[in-house]
Amino acid sequence: MRLAAHPPHYEAFAMKLIVSAASLLLLLTLPAAAADLTIDLQDLHAAGGRLKIAAVSAEGWEGKAPPAAAQMLSPSGRQQQVVFRDLPAGRYAVQVMHDENGNGRLDTNIIGMPTEGYGFSNNPRVMRKPTFDEAAFELPEQGTAIVITLR
Repeated sequence: MRLAAHPPHYEAFAMKLIVSAASLLLLLTLPAAAADLTIDLQDLHAAGGRLKIAAVSAEGWEGKAPPAAAQMLSPSGRQQQVVFRDLPAGRYAVQVMHDENGNGRLDTNIIGMPTEGYGFSNNPRVMRKPTFDEAAFELPEQGTAIVITLR
């Protein structure tokens, strides 16, 4: 018994299919474009303590995912620059806490208002923690710089 021969265009079609599949696999294995996020912090209340800075996704804002990037450092003056390198381009929000006395938390007064420095990307002027959309920004593939003024 002899098998039927393939139609003449079968080999060209099969080759195109193999090349397309290989190209797709190559694209899936390439790393996502990485970008740098430069954060200029302004109006730090004190030179001591610890600054805690985190760039988060919407899920991270709600505490359902870890930060995309985070740093903790000792400030050296009333201004500080922080750079997160190689973040995937996308939508983020940044939150900053200045633990001025080093006790590991943001201290508040008797009515719950923070007594230590804090801030968010876009510097929203609200009397509560802003929503993710109020603090969110797009990080393009070429990177960006933002300014956060601590309150």
